[in-house]
Amino acid sequence: MSTKGELAKQYFSEGYNCSQAVLLAFAENFGIDKKTAVMISSGFGGGMGRMREVCGAVSGMFMVIGLKYGYDDPKNFEVKKELYKKIQELAEEFKKENGSIICRELLGLSEKEKNTPTPEKRTAEYYKKRPCGELVKFAADLTDDFIKKQK
Repeated sequence: MSTKGELAKQYFSEGYNCSQAVLLAFAENFGIDKKTAVMISSGFGGGMGRMREVCGAVSGMFMVIGLKYGYDDPKNFEVKKELYKKIQELAEEFKKENGSIICRELLGLSEKEKNTPTPEKRTAEYYKKRPCGELVKFAADLTDDFIKKQK
C-alpha cells in the first residue's frame, strides 16, 4: 500500500500541480470526487497562480486540514482558533524541514524574476530541476502523520 506522500508524488508526476497533488491524495477520505478536488485546488499551483507565493503543496496541506478540522459556523471562535493553531503547526514543521513555505524560495528564484501566468511544459528536464515532487510527498506525509497523531 502506498503512502499519501507517494500518492501525491504520483499525481504530481501525472501533471497535476502541487496543490492538486496533495489534495487528491486525500480526496477519497472526505468523499470528494477527483474532478471537484482538482478544480478547487487548481488555482493554487505555482505558489498561487504562478505568483511564487505560498507553496502549492503547503496550500494543499491546509485544504486537507480545513476539510478535517475546519468550521462551518463563523461564530465558533474556539474551533477557528484550533484550526489556525493546527495550520501554524504544520506550516512551521514544513518550514523547519524545507527552509520555507514560499514557492520562490523553495525553487531558489529571486523576488525580481518575472513570473508569467504560462506554466512550464512538464518534461523530463522539468522534473529533474524541480524539488516539487519531493515537496508534495513531504507535505502529504506530514499531513497524514499529523492527522493520525490527533486521534
